[in-house]
Amino acid sequence: MLWTLMGVMVFLLLLGFPMMIPLMAGPLILLLFFDIGPDVNIMIQQMVEGISSYVLIAVPLFIFAADIMTSGHTSKKLLDFIGAFVGHLRGGYAITTAAACTMFGSISGSTQATVVAIGTPMRERLLKVGYKDSSAIALIINSSDIALLIPPSIGMIIYSLANPSASVGDLFIAGIGPGVLIFAFFALYAFIHAKIYDIPMAPKMNWGERGKATYRALLPLGFPVIIIGGIYTGQFTPTEAAGMSVFYALILEVLIFRTIKWKEIPNIALSSGIVTSAVFILVASGQAFSWVISFARIPRQLTDAVIPAEPTALYILIIVSIFFFVGCMFVDPIVVILILTPIFAPIADAAGIDPVHLGVVIVFQAALGSATPPFGVDIFTASAVFNKSYLDVIRGTPPYIIMLVIVAVLVVVFEEISLFLL
Repeated sequence: MLWTLMGVMVFLLLLGFPMMIPLMAGPLILLLFFDIGPDVNIMIQQMVEGISSYVLIAVPLFIFAADIMTSGHTSKKLLDFIGAFVGHLRGGYAITTAAACTMFGSISGSTQATVVAIGTPMRERLLKVGYKDSSAIALIINSSDIALLIPPSIGMIIYSLANPSASVGDLFIAGIGPGVLIFAFFALYAFIHAKIYDIPMAPKMNWGERGKATYRALLPLGFPVIIIGGIYTGQFTPTEAAGMSVFYALILEVLIFRTIKWKEIPNIALSSGIVTSAVFILVASGQAFSWVISFARIPRQLTDAVIPAEPTALYILIIVSIFFFVGCMFVDPIVVILILTPIFAPIADAAGIDPVHLGVVIVFQAALGSATPPFGVDIFTASAVFNKSYLDVIRGTPPYIIMLVIVAVLVVVFEEISLFLL
């Protein structure tokens, strides 16, 4: 059955069908042609159940807030603020890019939104000071992956749906440490790279200019305060924080900055709805897929093949990392998290692994796979946004992949990196 399932999915993917079709077709064939138990009609109920969780309400709200900010001037004000303080340093433009992606990730929770909002203006600045296009794009897409770890992370929300023993609020806070660590590695690399290739530095701003940039960025900086601070202090649930982020984005961009008119909001909402529908279709299909393969005992076959009788916690985390990293190189991270998390979560729990730490490891691998060839989703996002070929986009990625792998190993070995704020 396993080979039939995989064969159907690979065949349909090679024919060019969108991911939701193989996800539904494979399990449907198992139900129709193999005697595994449940009636085929129940599959529809499982799909509906998959998108009925209260946790998922936060997803369209965060997507909507990100779309509003991307259409306005929030990202530009953040870039100006960060550039005012670090732009004059060696590698300052690259450090500004990484810092802006980290900060915008704490607002949007979406890697694709970060690529668009930060990548478009920063690519032009990086090229002007002498960076190769391949290096600039690689920096942008890999820095954008920090958005999958820094709250509000959509990946964390999906993991919490697949493993309810980990709360979304704890996952949000736990992602801060790894996200900041990735930024530190990227900033150090930017400094070394700029020194080797003698990249020019921006003029140093005086404190008056820095004060003006800080003043203009004060309101956009309120986003992470509302989201992270509200959740950390217990004032908001993640879903309430998502609703507040939409309200705050509307106040800023429509009433204060006036970069968006009220008549534009329906079109922005429509765009958010289209993205949300794509996410929810994948979630529903992933739920049905997980339900069917559990009846077919495929997870048991898989774990028996790779997990020994009494595995150590470190061994399980290594196996989890490999499976999720490889899976996200080929398939959308949402799908991989939904399918593989229910398989490995009980084993990890039996080995005494904290479910929050497990979630950080899983989402980290999803972020790493998202920017890794051959089919990392951020690669194709960057290719479309910057109108560059696939090979041009991936040419500069190896140094960043190496750094991400190093950080991934540290996160696996030292769980304090994830849990020290909890």
